[in-house]
Amino acid sequence: MSLGSYPFGAPLRRVVQEDRSPKRVFVLGVYASAVHARWLGPDGRQLVRALAVASEPAIFWTGDGAAEIVSGIEVPPSAGRLVPAEQSNGPSGRALDADFLGPLGVARQDAWLCDLVPHTCLNADQKKAVAEKYVPRLGLGLPPVNLPDVPSSFADDERREEIHEELRISGAEIVVLLGDQPIRWWLSHFDSRWRALSDFGRTAAEYGRLHRSTIAARRVRILPVAHPRQVAGLGWHSPEWRALHASWRENVAPELLGV
Repeated sequence: MSLGSYPFGAPLRRVVQEDRSPKRVFVLGVYASAVHARWLGPDGRQLVRALAVASEPAIFWTGDGAAEIVSGIEVPPSAGRLVPAEQSNGPSGRALDADFLGPLGVARQDAWLCDLVPHTCLNADQKKAVAEKYVPRLGLGLPPVNLPDVPSSFADDERREEIHEELRISGAEIVVLLGDQPIRWWLSHFDSRWRALSDFGRTAAEYGRLHRSTIAARRVRILPVAHPRQVAGLGWHSPEWRALHASWRENVAPELLGV
C-alpha cells in the first residue's frame, strides 16, 4: 500500500536501516528527511528554494547523489524544472557523522540508525510551499501531493515495539537519543525517570553522559544529546544546546565510550 507521494509524483517510502548486522551503537532520531530540489519556473525564476521531492535514499543520508535523484524526476516543461537544493540535502546526516559518531570514535558502519517516524513528514515550511506554489499549478499536469503532516504523536506502542526489535537485532548496548522526542516518545515509556533532554541536566558536567537503563528487560546505556538541528545550527536552534554540544564534542566524546 502506498504511503503517499511527493510533488511531481515520487512515492513516499519508509527509510530504515538496511545493514542488519550487529552494531556498536544504536541511534534514534525523530523522522526521516527528504531529497530537496530548487524549483525554477519556465522563465528560470525561482518558485521554491528547497522543495521535498523524494524520500532519502538511505537513513541519515549525507546528500550524495542528489543531482542524479533530482534529474530522474519528471517535470512537465510548462511547470519548469528542478535542480538540487545543495545545502538542504543531507545536513542532518553530515552532522551525525561530524558531530556525533566521529567524536565518539564510531564509524557509520558500526551504528544502527533509526527514526521514530520512518518516513518524511510535511513540516510547516513545506506545507506552505506546496499550498502556495504547487497546488495552484496542478492544471499544468502535475500529480497531487499526498504527504503526512508532522504528527502530534511520534510513536505509539506498536512503533515502540518495532524500535525495540531493531535494538534487539542490532545487539547494541549504547543507545544515542537525538533530542527531546526520542526521550519523550520512546525512552520514557520504558524508564519514567526522564521525559526530555533537560531532565538529564543542562550543564557541561552533565550533558552527554552515559546513563544505565533497562529497556524491556534489556540492559543498555543511554546517551542523550541534542538533535542535529540544534548542534549544527540548522535553521532555528538553541545556542545553549549548541554550545554544550560543542564542549562535549571536544572534551567528553573522544573518551566516553572507552570508559
